[in-house]
Amino acid sequence: MVDQGFPILEHFGDPLEMLEDMVLQRPSRESFREVHRLKRQLLLLRRAVWPMREVVQRLAREPHECFSPLTRTYMRDVHDHAVQVIDILETYREIASDLTDTYMNAVSNRMTEIMKVLTIIGTIFIPLTFLAGVYGMNFRHLPELEWRWGYAGFWGICLAVAFGMLAWLHSRRWL
Repeated sequence: MVDQGFPILEHFGDPLEMLEDMVLQRPSRESFREVHRLKRQLLLLRRAVWPMREVVQRLAREPHECFSPLTRTYMRDVHDHAVQVIDILETYREIASDLTDTYMNAVSNRMTEIMKVLTIIGTIFIPLTFLAGVYGMNFRHLPELEWRWGYAGFWGICLAVAFGMLAWLHSRRWL
């Protein structure tokens, strides 16, 4: 019964490797759900195997009239196999937990990159919005409105501010 744990654990090895590749290359909610599903199955398997290990350990250590010394030797071998199954199981559970952490880190990094882009766009457009707001007011006596090159000058200032902000962000190594 203990040795039947090895083929069951082999069943978990390949999906964990595929999920690791999937989480590292293109993390998705489906991969996260699959990792969580595998973690639950591994936990159920651990709950089934752990008490069996304790029973086999007790049978191997304590003398009993039904067991000969040769049988106790076999029981120690069964106990060793149970420990191996639990070790592999714990390794797989750690891998699944690490995959969860990796998924969360990947999603967090992606969110950070998105926020960086949005912040840069906002940083560039806030001064431009201010300039457009000032020159969009309905005052009669804005001197620049009467200038021949006022419109072109406005666009020149806007472009200079935008490129100036990009240069400043680049000089601070934020881009």
